[in-house]
Amino acid sequence: MVRPLNIAFIHPDLGIGGAERLVVDAAISLQKRGHRVVIYTMHHDLSHCFAETRDGTLDVRVGGNWLVPRSIGGRFHILCTILRSLMLARQIVNDSEQYDALFVDQLSAPIPLLKYTHAHIFFYCHFPDYLLARRDSLGQKLYRAPFDLLEEFTTGEADEIVVNSRFTQETFRKAFPHLSKIPKVLSPALNFEAYDRPVDSGDPLLRALLTEKRIVLSINRFERKKDIGLALQAFALCLQRNSATGNGAKRAAINNCCLVVAGGWDPRVSENTQYLKELDAQAKQLGLCTRTISPQRASKEALALLPDGAVGAPTILDDDDDSPTDQLASIDVLFLPSFTENQRAFLLSAARCVVYTPTNEHLGIVPLEAMYMRVPVVAADSGGPRETIQHGQTGYLCEPAEDDFAAAISKLLTMDDNKWRVMGDAGHDRVKLAFSLDTFGAKLEHLIVDMLQRPTHASVVLGVIATLFIIFVVALTLLLTWWR
Repeated sequence: MVRPLNIAFIHPDLGIGGAERLVVDAAISLQKRGHRVVIYTMHHDLSHCFAETRDGTLDVRVGGNWLVPRSIGGRFHILCTILRSLMLARQIVNDSEQYDALFVDQLSAPIPLLKYTHAHIFFYCHFPDYLLARRDSLGQKLYRAPFDLLEEFTTGEADEIVVNSRFTQETFRKAFPHLSKIPKVLSPALNFEAYDRPVDSGDPLLRALLTEKRIVLSINRFERKKDIGLALQAFALCLQRNSATGNGAKRAAINNCCLVVAGGWDPRVSENTQYLKELDAQAKQLGLCTRTISPQRASKEALALLPDGAVGAPTILDDDDDSPTDQLASIDVLFLPSFTENQRAFLLSAARCVVYTPTNEHLGIVPLEAMYMRVPVVAADSGGPRETIQHGQTGYLCEPAEDDFAAAISKLLTMDDNKWRVMGDAGHDRVKLAFSLDTFGAKLEHLIVDMLQRPTHASVVLGVIATLFIIFVVALTLLLTWWR
C-alpha cells in the first residue's frame, strides 16, 4: 500500500491542448489513488480550459505572470516564458507546503530552482523544444543557441525523465547526446468517463453544427506545424476526383460531406490568429465555401482577429427560429476555433472519419479520442500515430501528401457501413485495452514511488550553480538581442 503523497504539477499554460489533457488526466488519476494534488500554472483562462480545472475537481493555482509579459513586441517568447517560469518556481519554493514530488512538463528551465523545495522532480517530456524551434537565419540560430544548451542542461537535472512514446524516446536520445539517462516511456491515456458522458443535446451551441452531411473532422491547435492545410487540400481533391470519376451511391456519399476544422485558438497567440486566416484563405482558393464560428464569450478584440464573416453560435434555443435544420447545407469547410467540450463530444459522435495531419507528431491524443469514440482515423505515417493506429484495422496511415490522404478519406466516406463499424469497434477496443486511465495512473504512481526510493539527482548547491547559469543565459540573450 502506497502512503498518500503530496504532489504538485507545474505546467506553463493550462489550455485545451493535448499536453494539457495529459496533465489533467495524470493529476486526476493520482488524486483518485489517494494522493493530494495541486496544479501550478502561469495562465488559466476559465473560458479556455478543461472543465476539471474550473469546476473544483482539481486545485489550480496561478502565478509567475504578474511582472514579465508573454512576449516583447511579439518576439522573445521563449525568453519571457523562461523568466515567467522562474517566477512561478520561486512562488512554489516559498510556498509553505512541502511536496514529495513535482511533476514538471514542457519546460525544464525551472528545474534547478525547484531543487530548493527538496522534492524529487519528475519531468515529462512531450517533445524536445530544441527540435520545435525555427532557425531560418543566423540571428535565430544565435538567439536559440543558449536556450538549446539550457534545455539539455536543466532536463538532465530531473530525478526521473519520462517521454510519451518510443518515437519521442529515440528523438530525445538524438537531441540530447550529452545526457546519459535513457527516458522511460509512459504513453498518455484517456479518461473514459469524460467520453462516455452523453452529449447535451439541449446545448444551443450545437445548433450551428447540425447537418445531414457526413462529417470529416480535423482537431488540432491552429499552428502551422500541425499542417492543417493538408486536410483542406485532401478534402478538396476528394470532391474534385469525385466530380470527375465518381458514380452512383459513392458520388453521393462524397458530395454530401463537410470538413470541420476544430481546435485550440488563443487570441493572445499571433500564430493562432494568423494561421486560421491563412487556412480560410487557402480553402477559398481551393474553391471551397467556408464559415467560421466565433468562440463562446469571445471579446471584441478577439472577434476582430477572426477571418472576415465569422458568425457567432446561438446561445439560446428559440422554438420559433425558422432557420434551416441543416446549418451546413451550403458549407464545405467549417472552422470552429476554441470549441467547447460538448461540441467536441458531438462532433466525435457524428464524424465519419478524423483526419490527423501533423508529421512526426510525438504521440497525438486526438487519434486516441477518435478511436475510443469508434471513429476511424487517417493520419501521417510517422511519429507517434504509428504506435497508436493499426493500419487497415483502426484507420489508415498515409504519406503526408494530398493524394494519399484524399484516397483514404474517400475510402472511409464510401465504405460499407458494416465494415466501417467493425473498424470503429476495433479502434475502441484497442484504446480501452492499451490506453486506460487506470493503467496509466498505476504506472505513473509506480514511477513516482520508485523515484522517491532514490536520493535526489542533484544537491541544492548544484541548483544554485544551475540557477546562476540560467541568469547568465538570459543576460547573454539580451546582449545578443541588443547587439543585433
